[in-house]
Amino acid sequence: MDSAPRMWPDETVVILGCGPSLTREDVDYVRGKARVIAINTAWTLAPWADVLYSADRRWWAHYRGAMGFPGLKYSIGSGRGKHDSVPKHPEVVVLKHMGDEGICVDPTGLKTGRNSGASAINLAVHFGASRILLLGYNMGRGKGKSHFFGDHPPGLQNHSPYVLFLQMFKTQVAPLAEAGIEVINCTRKSALECFPKRDLRTVLLDPTATTAPALEAVC
Repeated sequence: MDSAPRMWPDETVVILGCGPSLTREDVDYVRGKARVIAINTAWTLAPWADVLYSADRRWWAHYRGAMGFPGLKYSIGSGRGKHDSVPKHPEVVVLKHMGDEGICVDPTGLKTGRNSGASAINLAVHFGASRILLLGYNMGRGKGKSHFFGDHPPGLQNHSPYVLFLQMFKTQVAPLAEAGIEVINCTRKSALECFPKRDLRTVLLDPTATTAPALEAVC
């Protein structure tokens, strides 16, 4: 049975979402300072990331399992009672679909949050993270783009139900707090308000700092 090991106990994990504010400068800054999970096409800015995660079976199929990524790969099953492997990509570890809301504590499964960004937080919990930093979690379009690279190719999702996503993130707040796991939103210009917002460089240089300068600088 596929499972997520507790391989990063009490470590800081940065999760790279694909929002329009994600920059190569910020991605390069986190290298070597924390563990990194890249979501979907964010791995192209961080081919050195520790883990690539996507909940989207169509994304895996379109990009042929992200063959150029050398790290660990994780996904989530459909939850529809069918065989839940990612087609033709046996190297992708597929965890069980355990519902939408909250955080799953069983390392063989994930709560979906109805989006890859939320379920990637659950994956970081399984890995043992004590602090999770979010980048590229805009939860909206910026400068006319849905993602930092523009739009997905035809057949992949470009128009996301952000209002629903924001509600799903709220269901994670209490279980994360109960587990003693800190989540900080370091995204520039983000509609995700249920986690505290702080500047990326301030957080990684001084974990006790409480201010968040220049979070709105890039959109």
